[in-house]
Amino acid sequence: MAAGYAELLRTRHAARLLVGTLVGRLPNATGPIAIVLFTRAEGGSYSLAGALAAAYGLANAVGQPLLGRAVDLFGQPRVQLPAAVLSALGMVGLALAGTGSAVAAYAAVVVAGLFTPPLEGGLRALWPGVLGGREEKVHAAYAMDAVAQEVMFTVGPLLVTLFVALWSPAGALLALNAIGVLGALSVVVSEPSRKWRSEPREAHWLGALRSRGLLALLGAFFFVGMALGSITVAGVAYADDHGGQAVYGWLMAALGLGALIGGVFYGARQWAGAPERRLRLLVGLLAVCYLPLMLVPGAVAMTGLSALSGVFLAPALACAFIVVDRHAPAGTVTEAFSWLVTFFGVGAAIGTAAAGPAVELGGTAAGFGVAGVAGFSALLVLMLTQRALARGGRSRAVAASSDGLSEGVCDVPSQVPSAP
Repeated sequence: MAAGYAELLRTRHAARLLVGTLVGRLPNATGPIAIVLFTRAEGGSYSLAGALAAAYGLANAVGQPLLGRAVDLFGQPRVQLPAAVLSALGMVGLALAGTGSAVAAYAAVVVAGLFTPPLEGGLRALWPGVLGGREEKVHAAYAMDAVAQEVMFTVGPLLVTLFVALWSPAGALLALNAIGVLGALSVVVSEPSRKWRSEPREAHWLGALRSRGLLALLGAFFFVGMALGSITVAGVAYADDHGGQAVYGWLMAALGLGALIGGVFYGARQWAGAPERRLRLLVGLLAVCYLPLMLVPGAVAMTGLSALSGVFLAPALACAFIVVDRHAPAGTVTEAFSWLVTFFGVGAAIGTAAAGPAVELGGTAAGFGVAGVAGFSALLVLMLTQRALARGGRSRAVAASSDGLSEGVCDVPSQVPSAP
């Protein structure tokens, strides 16, 4: 599969867009971790750290679909870069004000979360045009996208701990957000981003949310986000008892590394059968792998369990991207992907908020128990909504212009082979 990814990255603009998006999303990917570490360094409690991270996640959840709809309507450069700058300024405010004033701290993280640019949804909207509308290449790009995200989630926690060690938690916030603005700038000045236009859309106040299949998927990934959010706080509690910030960084990096390995193996073959059915299996395996975290063994074993808990994350995400593409109404692709980020973010925010009291009341194992319950809740949603997901699945064929940039999109019936 490495050769297949290399071929994709040799496509004009592909490497720049992927790297720029990953760098631009670094502040968002590391935001909850950086906020938790910053709050603890300022003397705040686990509950305050979890609440601030939750406020950041909730604000991000509100902002993503609104900014995603704005991108569909007005194009990427007019929305993405101003949003990135405003988000960075919010984190600058947190670093300068500290947590002494709760009002100022909450205001800063809300601004940072609300204006987080929808680079993730924007990239997935660009893939069809960049890759000439070839469905198999677009699906491979989704898998590569998920794998590349796990590289970021592996490196991100280590960068946070490195920046904290070199400077301070406040310095880490400033550095990560400065890097993020540069990543967003790299994307929006590129030719595909400047020329991309959304396909015509039906005027409807619900936008992408009028798709029942999409709603079912979003409900499931709300709980997947909740599981990951709870691990963020439970991991800090574990590290406090087993070696401090360095252990926390390794736990979070191991989770990302496990997801990276799982994503590479998942992308190594073409999958037959409906992706909706495959997604149920992947989410079920993901839920099972959360349970061993409740054993809270020594640091080395716990790092291994963290890696195991991430193995099916990237495959589940890659499969979810295909399902979003199949169920998003015409003209709402960026918004639809942004809604996935939103529901995931809301779940993560609730997970971080729930894990803090769980740790204080029942110990570290109870914090990781939140992840297990959330994982099986995601599976239950997918099981209960099989009919909605089975209806209306479509693949998106892209009419590319001669220079390879997306000019229009049409929906065609999907020809999905039966599962073997």
